[in-house]
Order: sequence, then C-alpha cells, then structure tokens
Amino acid sequence: MSSPIIQCQQLSKQFSGKLALDNISFEIQAGQPVALVGPNGAGKTTLLSILSGYLRASAGTVRLFGHKPGSSALFGRLSALPQDAQLDNNFSISKQLSLYARLQGMTRQQASSEAWRVLELMQLRDAGNEQPAALSHGMGKRVAIAQALIGQPNLVLLDEPTAGLDPTNARNIRQIVTELSVDTTFIISSHNLAELERLCSTVLHLDKGQLQIQTAQPDNQSSGYLTVHMLDSPGIELLSSLQQMPGVLKVKQQHNNEYIIHYDAQRSADFDQQLLACLASKGWNYRQLIKGKTLEEKLFSGA
Repeated sequence: MSSPIIQCQQLSKQFSGKLALDNISFEIQAGQPVALVGPNGAGKTTLLSILSGYLRASAGTVRLFGHKPGSSALFGRLSALPQDAQLDNNFSISKQLSLYARLQGMTRQQASSEAWRVLELMQLRDAGNEQPAALSHGMGKRVAIAQALIGQPNLVLLDEPTAGLDPTNARNIRQIVTELSVDTTFIISSHNLAELERLCSTVLHLDKGQLQIQTAQPDNQSSGYLTVHMLDSPGIELLSSLQQMPGVLKVKQQHNNEYIIHYDAQRSADFDQQLLACLASKGWNYRQLIKGKTLEEKLFSGA
C-alpha cells in the first residue's frame, strides 16, 4: 500500500485554554473523497485550517505527503476553499484567477490559459469577464471552487462547498468532484449527510474536538441492513408487512417515510429482491433503496 497523503498523530489545538482539537490521530490514503462531519464547534474548520497551514497545532504532528503543513514542498499540491471565500469586486473573475495562477509560478500566458480552463471546468466560461458582484450565489460558489482547482492540486480541502446552493448547482458540484476524484483527493466538510453519502468513501466524525469515528463509508458489505425511502408512507400497514417478511429481525421507522430493516443475511441472500417484490405487490412506491444504513443512522443513532 502507498504511503498516506495525510498523517495526524495526537494532534491538539488550544484557543485561550479551550481545546478545539483534542489528541486526534488518523491517516488518509489517496483516492475517493473523504467526509469531515460533526456539529458546529466540533473542530472541523480548525482541522482544515491546520492542514492548510493557516494555523499551527498546539501539540502533535501533521504530515501531508510527508511534509509539514505550510512547507514549500506542498506548493501546488494542496489547495483549500474556506466556507466564505470571496473575490475582489474591482477585478474580473478571469483576471483574479490568472493572478492566483501567476502566484503558483505560471507565466502570464499559462496563467490565463489555466484561469479559463478551471472556469470551463465549472461551466462558467461565459462569466469569465464579469465582476464577482454580478454573479448569483451559486455561480460565486463555483468560481471559488474553480480557484481551489488551479494548478490541478493532488489534495483539495473544501469547507461547505454546497452550502446555500440550489439542488441543480449542488448536483453540478458533486458531479465535478466525482469526475476529478480520479486524480485528486477531496476532503469535504459539510452538514449535508445525504450529499456526503453520495460522494465519500471515508468518514471522519469529530465531536467536541475528539475523533469519534474514522471509517470506510458506506459499509454496504454488511448486508444485514437495508434502508428504504418511500414516496409516501402507508404507515402501520407497511410496517406490519415488512416485519412479516421471511428473515426480518427488526424494522425501525426512522422518519415518516424512511425504514431501516435488519434481516438475516444468511437466510435471505436475495432480500432486496424480496423487498421490491413485496412493495410492488402492494402498489407502494419507493424513492430510494440503500444497501446498509444511511450515514446519518450510522453516525448518530447509537445502534
């Protein structure tokens, strides 16, 4: 196995006597996007700031590609998007992106070409000559992500990249992250667990500065669980039908239209097909079927 791209050992950060990060240790391999989750004040932004080199740790060690955060060896390999990143309204978008490319050592011509490349990537080429103030919130967010992608970095840290976006813009950003994940590793901090579940293969769960979970996600190989989201909920009749299916051990109604089914995988290897047949026979419409538990359920149910 190749060396981890991020290694944190007994990492702590203290502000005015209060621990924002409390002795956390983890490793991240290059590959699919990583989710960074936790409530407000959990330490997510502090961790991203330390990885970016904006803050220094109070204790412990951090290595990115074998180097300390802020090292010149990381120049061009690491980029970050703060949650409220903004551009200067006095200059066009393409000029500002060209400036950031020049700061990476590109020639004027290379920088201009790179600015238009990332704008094209984010489907914003037509807006390149606009000032930031002329853009919608969604377009401004995509410009900020374009800035983070300049120079094709190996590691990109995104803090709430889709916060406040409409479903169409959020979907476009998810699609771009998925496409770029072949060559770039993303760490994404977000409160949108459904979005992270679609994107990420690994989860870091912080709470009160402590790392609660570092796990591969989703754990769909543990096929003793199915989560079904219904378009409408027949209520007690549906719950009763699910509980009477062969091999079912327990059914939990998580929300009005979401049911988590725990079943005997050895007895019912084709349980998903049996479930779909049951729903079809009753004329009940489902919206989504997930093999395993949802990310929200795994993190916060305690089950």
